[in-house]
Amino acid sequence: MDLQRTRDPRPSAATARDRSGTSNTACPPRRRRSGPASLPLPAGLRTGLGHDAVGTCAEHGERILSSLPRAGCVFADEGLWWWIVPSGSDIGVAWPDSTHYVSGDPSWTRPRPADGPTGPRLIHGPDGDSPYTAPIPLYFLVCRLTGVPPRWSLAP
Repeated sequence: MDLQRTRDPRPSAATARDRSGTSNTACPPRRRRSGPASLPLPAGLRTGLGHDAVGTCAEHGERILSSLPRAGCVFADEGLWWWIVPSGSDIGVAWPDSTHYVSGDPSWTRPRPADGPTGPRLIHGPDGDSPYTAPIPLYFLVCRLTGVPPRWSLAP
């Protein structure tokens, strides 16, 4: 039997897509950025699914947090809130232009030196042992708050 290899639809590690174009949102457009400086996850969390981050404007952060049935790790820096989601949470969905989706940077879990620059700070920890915010409820909330209709595709 000849096995055929197909391309992995997920973005390669350490890639970032900036979605800071125009949309119907109260959040100001952001300059291009490759992602947050470092998001060191608290010790003891299960990260078997890998992790990506979704950046939303801080103005929407509290509303999103209070509307979610369960939130994982949430970090804040420079006016953005970063939500930890499982790797590949961008496959088949079109996150609104005002969000920042950053894929697979394993350096996020490395501790920063004590004398190093300050970066994002953890503002919400998970209730259990998983750092993840469920990406589908997060996606629909972000779409609703930005006035962008949800769009998804079955093909990667």
